[in-house]
Amino acid sequence: MRGTYNLLTYVAKAALPLPAMFNPKLKLFVEGRKKVFKQLEKIDFSEDWVWFHAASLGEFEQAVPIMEAIKENYATYKILVSFYSPSGYENKKKHPLADAIVYLPLDTPKNAKRFVSIIKPKLAFFIKYDIWPNFLKELQIQNIRTFLISGAFRKDQIYFKPYGGLFREALRVFEHIFLQNETSKELLKTINITNTTVSGDTRFDRVARQLEYDNQLDFIAQFKDQKTCIVAGSTWPEDDALLLEYINTASEDVKFIIAPHEIKNEKIQRLKAQIVKKTVLFSEKKDSKINQYQVLIIDTIGLLTKVYSYADIAYVGGAAGKSGLHNILEPATFGLPIIIGKNFDKFPEAKQLEKLAGLFSVASAEELFKIMTKMVKDEQFRSKTGMISGHFINSNTGATQSVLSYLKRNH
Repeated sequence: MRGTYNLLTYVAKAALPLPAMFNPKLKLFVEGRKKVFKQLEKIDFSEDWVWFHAASLGEFEQAVPIMEAIKENYATYKILVSFYSPSGYENKKKHPLADAIVYLPLDTPKNAKRFVSIIKPKLAFFIKYDIWPNFLKELQIQNIRTFLISGAFRKDQIYFKPYGGLFREALRVFEHIFLQNETSKELLKTINITNTTVSGDTRFDRVARQLEYDNQLDFIAQFKDQKTCIVAGSTWPEDDALLLEYINTASEDVKFIIAPHEIKNEKIQRLKAQIVKKTVLFSEKKDSKINQYQVLIIDTIGLLTKVYSYADIAYVGGAAGKSGLHNILEPATFGLPIIIGKNFDKFPEAKQLEKLAGLFSVASAEELFKIMTKMVKDEQFRSKTGMISGHFINSNTGATQSVLSYLKRNH
């Protein structure tokens, strides 16, 4: 199977440049990988390095607590981060935690051998699910300690299929696998992988620490003006379709902050045109008058987490359509009641929080109108729901310490 896998990888490598000419994101994917080895040649790898690989932004956030722990406990180690996706690399390529950030080359045997031989990491961490057989094989050949962090497995994945032998072999490279849940542990047992620990999801540690940071945004405080504030984060058009009726008919005692996932000007303007309430964009705000508006659209990136700290209710986008539910843990850490769309079967944290009644899923604008109205009018209900969310975060922290304890025991 490895031969077939390698052949398909080489075919993809040859085929990608053509569609990349017409797709900006794919162009970044292709062009970014052309520069990787030149970037690495400029770096001094004579010191001790730790390699973290993340598929994209979400996995990077899962890696952050481990990176912080490495910096705090192994001060001489330097950190290299590789990304698979352009959205991850382009957004985090200057992140201060990492000493170097690159794209992961395509998973060919030649690339894997060259990449691993150059960086020679003391430790390698893969995050959640991004498993690359040739890179893992090369790490094994070079006797590099390799770990999977915040692993999450489902029975429909290739590892548990009759034809998944290559990927089962890749999983067996890991010295230890740190898992999010017991279900994953039991699934791995069915393919005779038992070097596992159910440590939880490091994202809980990541968001819990947000409370220790300075989340102050003076212009948000001015905009809110001590009124009830609903923050709709990482929204897509399908989410807007659920929200607009409620926004357009809400009383003046309720303020709305919308942070769309995509901040292209034409999409922002289209959203603004559908809102009848007095609306201002972040890019056009004047702080002295911002309290006169009822709706604020955040047409920039990097502010949403802090914005959640001013919310009374959070709507988290992505699950109204098929783009995938965005991070519910960020608002939960601030003790907020959360509303999402209906498509969240692949998001266990959302399913857990729904069972606890800290999160509500809606399938229509009518359902959203009903639950939003109850949350706005019934302060006791809103407060109780938010407390459940906050407790959910606090009771699930500790994954980072589990990884760190293992490293210290087996240093």
